Amino acid sequence: MNTPIDTPLVLLLSALVLALAGLALASFRRRERDQQRFRQELDERDQQLRLALWASDEMYWQYDLRTQHLERVRIVADADNDLAVRLDQDRDTQIHPDDLPRVLDALRAHLRGDMPMLQIELRFRSEGDTWVWMRAHGRTTRRDAGGRATLVAGTARNIEALRELEGQHEVAIEVMRNMAESVAVLDSDFAFIAVNQAFCRMSGHEAKDVIGKDAALLNGKQHEPEFHAAARAAIRTQDHWTGEMWQQRKDGVDFLCAMQCTSIEDPRTHQRRYVIVASDITEQRRLEHELRFLANYDPLTNLPNRTQLSDRLARAIMQARQHATKVGVLFLDLDNFKDVNDTLGHAIGDRVLRAAAQRLLEAVGAERTVARIGGDEFTAVIEDIHSGEEADAYARRIVEAFDAPLRLDDRYEFTISPSVGVSLFPDHAQVPSDLLKHADTAMYQAKAAGKRTFVRYAEAMDNDIRHRANLMTALRRVLERNELQLVYQPQSDLRNGRIGCVEALLRWHSPEFGWIPPGQFIPLAEESGLIVPIGEWVIGEACRTLAAWRAAGVDQRLVMAVNVSALQLLRSDLAGSVHRALVDNDLPASVLELELTESVLMSNAELASERLQAFQRMGISIAVDDFGTGYSSLAYLHRLPINTLKIDKAFIDGLASSEDSEDTTITTTIIAMARTLGLLVVAEGVETPEQLAFLEQHHCDLAQGYWISRPLPAEACLRYLQGDPVPTPTDANPLDPNPTPA
Repeated sequence: MNTPIDTPLVLLLSALVLALAGLALASFRRRERDQQRFRQELDERDQQLRLALWASDEMYWQYDLRTQHLERVRIVADADNDLAVRLDQDRDTQIHPDDLPRVLDALRAHLRGDMPMLQIELRFRSEGDTWVWMRAHGRTTRRDAGGRATLVAGTARNIEALRELEGQHEVAIEVMRNMAESVAVLDSDFAFIAVNQAFCRMSGHEAKDVIGKDAALLNGKQHEPEFHAAARAAIRTQDHWTGEMWQQRKDGVDFLCAMQCTSIEDPRTHQRRYVIVASDITEQRRLEHELRFLANYDPLTNLPNRTQLSDRLARAIMQARQHATKVGVLFLDLDNFKDVNDTLGHAIGDRVLRAAAQRLLEAVGAERTVARIGGDEFTAVIEDIHSGEEADAYARRIVEAFDAPLRLDDRYEFTISPSVGVSLFPDHAQVPSDLLKHADTAMYQAKAAGKRTFVRYAEAMDNDIRHRANLMTALRRVLERNELQLVYQPQSDLRNGRIGCVEALLRWHSPEFGWIPPGQFIPLAEESGLIVPIGEWVIGEACRTLAAWRAAGVDQRLVMAVNVSALQLLRSDLAGSVHRALVDNDLPASVLELELTESVLMSNAELASERLQAFQRMGISIAVDDFGTGYSSLAYLHRLPINTLKIDKAFIDGLASSEDSEDTTITTTIIAMARTLGLLVVAEGVETPEQLAFLEQHHCDLAQGYWISRPLPAEACLRYLQGDPVPTPTDANPLDPNPTPA
């Protein structure tokens, strides 16, 4: 029989079931709400992470060490600015091949524990298939049961722009470090923040000694404090300032700086900074000062030069016009000054010029303008005079002032005379250049009048100047017009009576001017440089003549002597010209002799010796012409390869007139000295039997002069060499219009 269920118990159980079901439902709903809230938090965190990655322009990456898969997660914004995840998975690492070894080394170091955080810069391949510099950070994020790392993850950031900025910064630092100019960066209070090496070299201060100190540390003593204060005020108020400022080195020496100051703003602190670029221009300013001095003054004598003279003369003319007065221009040249340079050297010559300048200043007065316009030429400007006689009086005073020797020191004392030319404003010219030209013309007339005098300009003197200019023009065409000719003067060997040598002498016959004496055209040729091509023609023509004579049967030992100028010896390829002439005419070097004056040899003894050694090696003999007329001592005879001395005609003229004459003493001394040195002696200008007898008695080697033979044309000289008598004066050589040999 079934037992009936108790109704209260059933109700209780039902109520319990319902309660449990309610609790379960409530718990489910609570878990659902919790899960929904967790998912929402995850979404928010994910969104925040995406936003952080997007805002930082970084990407997330992870590298599976087992599969060697690289995942790159980038956050990109779509058209609606919604952030989305872009996932790239590559088995290839997409790392630049050049960077891969560094990346692997860094990864191994991290996995070994040597590098707690993996940090490296490398190049990733971008979407555009270009390489982009990235800076990656990461660490191990997962390990297996054995503790072995299986996953490395981290972030990476594009640093292309940063690297460019860093590169620019490094370049800027390197530029600043290597700039030749001094660079200093100052703060707003003018304290040093940074300096470069050029600053340290220029100032003598090390960087550590000045950083943090006020820039006044370098202020020079040549400025008042107000100057520096004003400069700082200008720098503060201007974005750019340029100027010059004296600064002081660490050793206390002042130097002049050219400065450029630029005001900039520090991009980090927004504070004012001053960048000062400076150069030491002390030497530059000194050179500029010297150049200004050189442009207006003669550095040897400190007198005004031609430029300054022209300015002062122009002002003097203006003053004379206003006051109806005259201006005297005195053009002065030192007589025979070239001999001082040639014999004693330019150093002594310069001292003589300085002494002459001082003597000239004393003669005309310190208030007058005295200028050196070149070489041994000086000019004095005499203002505020009223007649030519007053100018002449100053010229006379100058000439007389040089009567007393110029004493340089205890060893050197020189008596040098001046030749002075005088011109007047307004009598002779209206402008400075013409006044100087006319005074120069008058000076040449003073020299022609015997030197050591003065001459006032006259218009007729211009004819001589024009004639000289016309001669110079004609001289330039002598070779192409075949106007030059040679004559030949034999030298008799006093030991055996034969003709041992023939000297070639140059003559010029111009269709316009007729016969021109060598004393006129040779100096013009040397002055213009034409002496070099003319000299080459002379050597070639003399060798051709000698070759023709030898073919005609003259003594094969006959020597041809040719005169050589200083320009030929020192400034041309004389050795080459001589060698070509000998080869072209099939002549041995032993039949050629070169004649040079003492002044030529002593003008540059060292170079002359070097050039003459070349001729000696060729077998060519060297003769010193006009020996005894110069200032030089005999010491140079030991240094130069000389074979022959030619006694000047001036000494021969006085022979046999008196046994006690000075010329007799000089001549016998030269002959004795030459014999001691093993040199041949030739006496020039022998015109009487008494002179010849004296020379034979004293064992002179050779004689040359009218008593032996006048200079002859080539054909007449050949006949003489072959035994014909010397032509009489009435039959004299038409190519020798001069009464004495040149």
